[in-house]
Amino acid sequence: MRSKGVFLGDNPLKYPTPILYMQLSIAALVTMLFQSVLNPLGESAFISQMLAGILLGPSCLGGENDFADTVYPVKSFYISQTFAFFGCMLFLFLVGVKMDMSIAKRSGKKAVVIGLSAFFVPLVLNVCLTFVLQRTVTMEPQLHKSLIVIAVLQCQSSFHVIACLLGDLKLLNSELGRLAVSSSMISETLSWIHIIISFTLRQGTMKNIQNLPFMVLSLAGLLVLILCVLRPILLWMVAQAAKRKAIKESYIFSIFIMVMLCCLLGEIVGQHFMLGPMVLGLAVPDGPPLGSALVDRLNSYVSNILLPSYFVLTGAGLNLSRIRMKTFVIVEVLALSSFCGKLLGTMVPSLYCKMPATDALALGLIMSAQGITDLLILQHGLLIDGECYSIMIITSVLLTGIITPIVKFLYKPSKRYKSAKRRRTIEHSLPNMELRLLVCMFHQDSTPSIINLIEVFNPTPKSPICFYLVHLIRLAGRTAPVLIAHRPGKSNSTTALSDHIINAFRLYQEHNAGRVLMNAFTAIAPFDTMHDDVWSLAFERRTSMIIIPFHKLFCALRCTEEVAHPIRSVNRNIIRNAPCSVGILVDRGTLNKKPTALQASLSGRSFYNVGTIFIEGPDDREALALATRMAGNPNVSLTVTKLTDPKQSSTQKEIDSEVIRKYQEAIVDKKQHVYNEVHVKDSVDMINVIRSMENFLDLILVGRRHDCDSQLFMGLTEWNEFPKLGFLGDMLASSDGNCEVSVLVVQQQSFVPSQKEKTDDFFSCHVKDSDSVLDIPHDSTNKVWPL
Repeated sequence: MRSKGVFLGDNPLKYPTPILYMQLSIAALVTMLFQSVLNPLGESAFISQMLAGILLGPSCLGGENDFADTVYPVKSFYISQTFAFFGCMLFLFLVGVKMDMSIAKRSGKKAVVIGLSAFFVPLVLNVCLTFVLQRTVTMEPQLHKSLIVIAVLQCQSSFHVIACLLGDLKLLNSELGRLAVSSSMISETLSWIHIIISFTLRQGTMKNIQNLPFMVLSLAGLLVLILCVLRPILLWMVAQAAKRKAIKESYIFSIFIMVMLCCLLGEIVGQHFMLGPMVLGLAVPDGPPLGSALVDRLNSYVSNILLPSYFVLTGAGLNLSRIRMKTFVIVEVLALSSFCGKLLGTMVPSLYCKMPATDALALGLIMSAQGITDLLILQHGLLIDGECYSIMIITSVLLTGIITPIVKFLYKPSKRYKSAKRRRTIEHSLPNMELRLLVCMFHQDSTPSIINLIEVFNPTPKSPICFYLVHLIRLAGRTAPVLIAHRPGKSNSTTALSDHIINAFRLYQEHNAGRVLMNAFTAIAPFDTMHDDVWSLAFERRTSMIIIPFHKLFCALRCTEEVAHPIRSVNRNIIRNAPCSVGILVDRGTLNKKPTALQASLSGRSFYNVGTIFIEGPDDREALALATRMAGNPNVSLTVTKLTDPKQSSTQKEIDSEVIRKYQEAIVDKKQHVYNEVHVKDSVDMINVIRSMENFLDLILVGRRHDCDSQLFMGLTEWNEFPKLGFLGDMLASSDGNCEVSVLVVQQQSFVPSQKEKTDDFFSCHVKDSDSVLDIPHDSTNKVWPL
């Protein structure tokens, strides 16, 4: 089994263990190389895995040559196959763990109808076409016998495949993605019921039909064991983990034993080995603490090391040289029929529900995608010979490879927000109207500063603030994202991490009744698509501004970074195509040095010193419009400093002057507010003015985008630590500076898309304005709860 080493005269490649290590390494390496090339082109991971399997299979490198004799000798097949199926068993278990069956319960009527139609339409169409082909076309006896099986298997759908495809396309949180996830869950549930019944009937009638009742009872006993014995044990583990706040190693070991036991029992009762682990995975409570712990510990090793060997095994079953043209045409006719049936079954109900035609087409293509679970079903489909199997595998690869880039081209989630016909900004909102905000939270450390910031925004009975709080949590232990709306008096075990944050804001609302309204959400999503939830909430709730915390947490001069890189990426995605204005809060603790708004409401109000730097452009106007609203707060002292540039464009001057005039009118007879104009010639003068303001302020408001060619920013474009904050925001937030004041970097909604930001070092500055105004009337007698 093991080599003594080359130094003792042994050839390691003559022993099974070193050969296994080499096979696993080569399969993982080739798969990674394909992914590095194809992923940027929009292809899913399934295409890379299958191409690696085909490349290492007998159709290419694994044929009759020295490479195959050395790396894939015949004597190693048994061990390689065992490891491949072991990895497949763990993978299917993880698929079950990450599936949330409650999605099927929560699915709306549209998703249910699309899911049912996507399953039955291609099935009926393919079965009818099969009967026609069997009666009208002469074919090989084996193909004639297996044609109905081929037709049925090509109509199956997989929730996991579609969810992974959406994840690769970064569409999981989009409107189309959520509909596809819900519909595929309905369709896959029907597919598995159909597969289990067909497999049981086929197994029970192959030798003796009298065995069928015993097989059915044995299958029912296996399901009862998992649901009534093993699931209560898993729930007990979750309860114990909640008390200890950790998953014990003995729990993980026990679950491994359960997986292998279910696998063994499935084989004993005549079912396929993958059924037991997958049902057990469904019985595991998804998400933290148990589901996420299993996924974190197993997913990378199984997906990147063990699973590629399964695709090599799949490629070993392909032999393109044995495919006959007539068989190929017949199988492809059924594949085309299945594809058209899924497309038709998805598009017709989607169009009936008033979905745009391009979105309906994209949804139909997504529902037609195939992946690893389809391979497993095909590989163990009864009565399918090697020739038909090879044709169906190649068809799956080609179909999915073509679908992915087409969907990426057809569906752009951001187009929904760019098509808005109304300005959703603070500048274009009328005074004495309700101000709607969307507040994003990544961790509870930002809670006091955000509460104080809302208080500075001056909520009053005549102009209250209705803010939507969304706690953003990384998706772990699940396949599909979750957006949960919290209702007062109702608890949810899934969102225990949000309770402290929501309770703090809810207490603030209770002590400011009539001035503040709060609606809470929890969004559990991958970091790559988390911004879609933020965009959707801001768009549907008609908010004027999104408040997002900076990705770094500051404590005096010391900076701590918690999950900084992914949060930075989320913030970058949010500001890219936000459907309203955005404010990025760089919290250095100055808003927390005084009592929080909640504490102040009980023991006197706090006083805040706020400064605004105004140069030119829409973002500076939005910051000044926000400062104008703050001017009505008697506990706020405002200092607005306008830095004048002699070369400022006349168009900008006219628009800027109107906003400045409104601010000057708002501060009449209010001695605590100041307006200054300072002439500066270059960036050095500007930096000196800003530095002179830092020592006596609690908060500074600045715009994000400015004219790159302005004399005031010469030299600042050469180095940027945080380019997405803009020139001024980067200067105030940079760790190289000595700034200790909190900063709110403001970006106004781009009603007409601005120039494309090619790199992080470039900032478009001029955004075309619109005269449209968004008015949100306020009814003080009714609270605004989510629909």
